[in-house]
Parts: sequence; structure tokens; C-alpha cells
Amino acid sequence: MKEICTKDAVGSVLCHDITQIIKDEKKGVLFKKGHVIREEDIPLLLSVGKEHLFVWEKKEGILHENEAAKILYQICAGEHMHGTEVSEGKIELIADIDGVLKIRRDALLAVNSQGEMMIASRHGDFPVKKGDKIAGTRIIPLVIQQEKMDKACKAAGTDPIFSILPYRTMKVGVVTTGSEVKKGLIKDTFTPVLVEKLKEYSMEVIGQTMPGDDKAQITEDILQFIKNGADMVLCSGGMSVDPDDRTPGGIQDTGARIVTYGAPVLPGAMLLISYYEKDGKCIPVIGLPGCVMYAKRTVFDLVLPRLAAGDEIHEEEVAAYGEGGLCLNCKVCTFPTCGFGK
Repeated sequence: MKEICTKDAVGSVLCHDITQIIKDEKKGVLFKKGHVIREEDIPLLLSVGKEHLFVWEKKEGILHENEAAKILYQICAGEHMHGTEVSEGKIELIADIDGVLKIRRDALLAVNSQGEMMIASRHGDFPVKKGDKIAGTRIIPLVIQQEKMDKACKAAGTDPIFSILPYRTMKVGVVTTGSEVKKGLIKDTFTPVLVEKLKEYSMEVIGQTMPGDDKAQITEDILQFIKNGADMVLCSGGMSVDPDDRTPGGIQDTGARIVTYGAPVLPGAMLLISYYEKDGKCIPVIGLPGCVMYAKRTVFDLVLPRLAAGDEIHEEEVAAYGEGGLCLNCKVCTFPTCGFGK
């Protein structure tokens, strides 16, 4: 930085905050660090006794924080999001649509490991709504070497760190298992819960069957829904290891690829995730444990947004739910703004 006469400072960038104090009226920042001085600012600067200023001196290979912030934003931003105006080396990313936030975590760590810059985000694989803040970025010092930003770009790779997967229009078939439901001995209270949860993602239930505990019929019902154009099939109940719980076997007999039977999540340990491949499409066939029927939030709430966005779920991702996979059943539920699943 260099010291210059205030009267000659138009177009220069301040290297420090300028404070204004008016007795019994005001004490605060008149101009922030990084402010580009305008002609109309000169009288105000002189009025607070600033006849000389320390301003940024442009040097080859050195970037001002705001210039570098724009590069950091380009590293971060994918489709369906925009950035706020740059200020003091900061830009925030804002969602333009409802969807599931995806993060290239290795790239995020690589950039944050560079030093002199930072990216802080909300958790990935969770739903975001239009207008939500996705992440905040900042260049730490007032100036930074161009070489440092070049290294950050290389570390991040060519793809954006953040992306948002929009929700798809999906048709869902529901297979309600259990002989007690089929015979009318108890009321089906599971399906209404599913319908309400699916509504959050504009999913349409195209039908429901009640095959009881007949494994062959469970298989047939799943395959019939897929034949009729279902984009996803949910099988409710019959997911424990009891001999008369036939749902896992019924799903397996369809030929679907089982990703996982079991998840390190409470409530929801008996979740089954599988995919049936047809005409180049991977159709989720999900076995839901009974807790989905009565618990406020379960493993289903963790996977449903991803299913709604067509984001294929892998075994290692389910295994990673173990840290944060314990719902604390808070009296006032604030999910998803809590630690469940994170």
C-alpha cells in the first residue's frame, strides 16, 4: 500500500476502514476497507481529518481481495445459483431453484487447504430452497498473489465445487405389506404418512397394492408398477429379520440391484435401497421400516430428497450416515436445520 493525498485519491482503493465520530450522534465506519474512492467522498474524508490515505498500490502478480473473490466464486458456482455483490473480498452463493445441494468435498477441502482464502457451506446432499444461502466465500488478506489463486483453481479442478440437482416429476407406486393390513384387521396408517412426505417433493402416487406377506405377490406388484411407468416403488413394512417379514426377499426377487439392507441411522436401521434397471433407467425400489409410519423424522427423510432429484445413492454414502445418524427426537423438530444425518 502507499500513502497519497486525499484530494488525489479518486479511483484508489482504501486499505483500511475510515471511522466517523459525531458527538452524541454517531460513531461508526464511514468507508470500509476496499472502498473505491469517488469524487463525492473527498469532502467527507477531509471532514474526519483524513488529509492523507493509505491506498492499495497495484503491482504485477498481486490481486486485490475483490478481484480474487471473483475468481473464488468462479471456482465454486455451478448451475442454478448466483452470487451476491462482492464486498470486502466476500461473495455468497444463493440458490436459484429448489433441489439437492451437491458438493465436491475433495475439491472443497483442497481449496480451503490453500490458506488466505475460505469457503464455508451448508451440508451437501440436503435439500435447499430457492433463495437459500448455499455458501459464503472470502479472501482473508486485503491482497493476495495471483499465483495463489492459480493454485486454488488447479486444486479445485475444472468442475464447480457446488451444484444443485433439481427435483424430478416422479410417479410412485406403493406396496403395503402385512397380512393384518390386507385382511383389514388394522387400518393402514403408513400410506397417508408417505403421501404427505411425497407431496413435499411434488411426487404423484399412481397406485397402492396390499399383497400381505406373500413374497411372490410383493415381487409381482413391484414389477407391475414398474411396467405401468412408476419412477419409484416404495414398499412399506415387513422389513425386520422375522421369518414372516417377506419384503426384502420380495424386492430381491425382482432382480433389482441391492445397494444396502440396513443403515446406521436411528430411527430407520432396517432401510433397504435397491435399483431396478429398465430401458437405461435406474428405478429406486425402497423398503421402508415401520418407524417411518410413526417417527417424526427417520432415515427416509435423509434419502427422499436425493431420490426425488434422481441422485443415485451408494453403499458407502449410507455407511457415512453413522456420524450424525442418531435423531435426538427433540421436542421441537427443526429438521433439516439440525445435526440429524450430518
